[in-house]
Amino acid sequence: MCFLSGDEAPEFPRRVLDSLRQPLESGSITIHRVRSTVTYPANPQLVLAANPCPCGNAGVRGLECHCTPTMQRNYLQRLSGPLLDRIDLQLRVERVSTATARLAAAGERGSVTTESAAADVRAARDRARHRLAAFGVRANAQLDGALLRQASLRCEPGASEPLDQALSRGQITMRGYARAQRVAWTLADLAGVARPDRGHIAEALFYRTRVASSVDA
Repeated sequence: MCFLSGDEAPEFPRRVLDSLRQPLESGSITIHRVRSTVTYPANPQLVLAANPCPCGNAGVRGLECHCTPTMQRNYLQRLSGPLLDRIDLQLRVERVSTATARLAAAGERGSVTTESAAADVRAARDRARHRLAAFGVRANAQLDGALLRQASLRCEPGASEPLDQALSRGQITMRGYARAQRVAWTLADLAGVARPDRGHIAEALFYRTRVASSVDA
């Protein structure tokens, strides 16, 4: 496992970004040369950040964006659909203001601390490890579609309906379907419950598409 972080990801050439697709999908990377082919293990944790446009001001209240619609589209299209389909959590983060900074500082003095959050994560990973030991994997991220169909790894009855609806509408792919299920299992582990319910599924779907409210009727 390694950690990869990319600030201003669209500034990288698209071919470089798309080279991340193989390790994100298979956990390995294959390098082809004239006389040999070598495969190395590659199981990264990837975090990418991008501005909404080249100047960074699109959609920011009180600031003027100088980018044309074509410039904005070309900038964001460097993050290809197949690459984004392999990224589990996709969130828009608003620019920090004085008010939000004060709220964040107040929250640090509240009940959630770095130590308590770390303890919750350790407990969730322990739950996943114990549950998955029989399948030869250690973490929810290692679950493939076949394992997710095992009786002991299915969600609560009816919980997957939001995913079914999103898939039928073309809002997610089959790859996105499985990845959302894996995120839902992690949410359930963090909540300390036996298996994901409809709320966990809707939250995982929102992190991919921001359409959970429209399918969680």
